[in-house]
Amino acid sequence: MASAGFDWLVVDLEHTSIDLNTAHNLIATIQSHGMKALVRVSKNEEVIIKKVLDMGADGIVVPMIKSKEDAQEAISYAKYPPVGNRGVGLFRAQKYGTGFDEYKKLVKDELVIIAQIEHFEAVDNIKEIITTDGIDGVIIGPYYLSGSMGYPGEYHRKEVKEGIAKVLRVCKEENVPSGFHVIESNPQKLQERIDEGCTFLAYSVDFFFLGDNARDGMRKILGENK
Repeated sequence: MASAGFDWLVVDLEHTSIDLNTAHNLIATIQSHGMKALVRVSKNEEVIIKKVLDMGADGIVVPMIKSKEDAQEAISYAKYPPVGNRGVGLFRAQKYGTGFDEYKKLVKDELVIIAQIEHFEAVDNIKEIITTDGIDGVIIGPYYLSGSMGYPGEYHRKEVKEGIAKVLRVCKEENVPSGFHVIESNPQKLQERIDEGCTFLAYSVDFFFLGDNARDGMRKILGENK
């Protein structure tokens, strides 16, 4: 995955069994290929955000941001004082103490904080969320969003599509990067989201890439042997 040419990869701690030790190794591996390593944390919580950033993650995707207050909490956990309240420790990100001044500047100027928009309350509050100083962009979680509206997994329903359209429209008005997680490993689906105005896109997941490639390989093998 890290050598496939993507701009960034996300290590998912919310919906996988990946532990912190594995996340640490994945972050280092991704970055060794010159790519940015983001981490979707398990929740908007101080300790987990602090740990993955101290591991050297280039940014975080924070799930279930529903309000300006939620966004401010995430920023406070990620940024050092006086902007936030992040505790100061020395680990991989700080080069074990030899690069702390450099890292402080990186946190101030380059650390990426993405709010995941996946609840109807977030859609209602989208302008307040994206105009919170420190939020760098949003990414829509279609499955959770559809579930919050009473239609789990049915993100092609009219109500859900209207919510997605509102998020994209407001983000465009405020010049904030807006994104979507295209679940299927389908370039056409990705292009559809680009055409809708998405500028920050997550494309598929590792097990879809693996499964799709395996099935495609078997179809070719079986076809060649007929």
